Amino acid sequence: MIFRAIKFAVEAHEGHYRKGTNIPYITHLMNVMKILCENNCDEEVIVAGILHDVIEDTPYTINFIERKFGKRVASIVNGVSEKKIDQETGKEILWNQRKQRSIKYLQKKANQDELLVTCADKLDNILSIKSEYKQEGDEVWKRFKAGKEEQGWYYKELLEVFDKRSKEFGGVLERLTGEFAEAVNDVFKGGLK
Repeated sequence: MIFRAIKFAVEAHEGHYRKGTNIPYITHLMNVMKILCENNCDEEVIVAGILHDVIEDTPYTINFIERKFGKRVASIVNGVSEKKIDQETGKEILWNQRKQRSIKYLQKKANQDELLVTCADKLDNILSIKSEYKQEGDEVWKRFKAGKEEQGWYYKELLEVFDKRSKEFGGVLERLTGEFAEAVNDVFKGGLK
């Protein structure tokens, strides 16, 4: 199933690049997969990690994911996906509102599988930012809809959630949270000087 998911993700994200770079987006999905594999997550969690952005960033639906990869994978992908359009108004949801909704979901409703995929996703994101920040400095923030201050707020909120929820689940989530904390502190608390 992992190799089917990789093939599908490559096709689904064809032509997509990491923000402001010439790096194919699939590298992020492979990094998330690698993090989950290295931490001995089960196959369905790994597949959900590979597919975590499909319904956000491509025309594929959650029903398609369920038919192709099963209910559990689809449930995890659905749980970790940000809803970009308000279903009632049809309008785009603002960045800060989307992030607040995601944090609230992670705090109260997310199960362990969803937390693992989200933490692996955000860990790869912050490690990329850390690497690019060392090369480009504050220029890196121009790639995002939200600047350094807003990104700092978001990543610190995520860290607080992961830290709290890792006490509930321990194990892999606790390990990933430790790595995430180190990178967040480096980027947003002056550790990169």
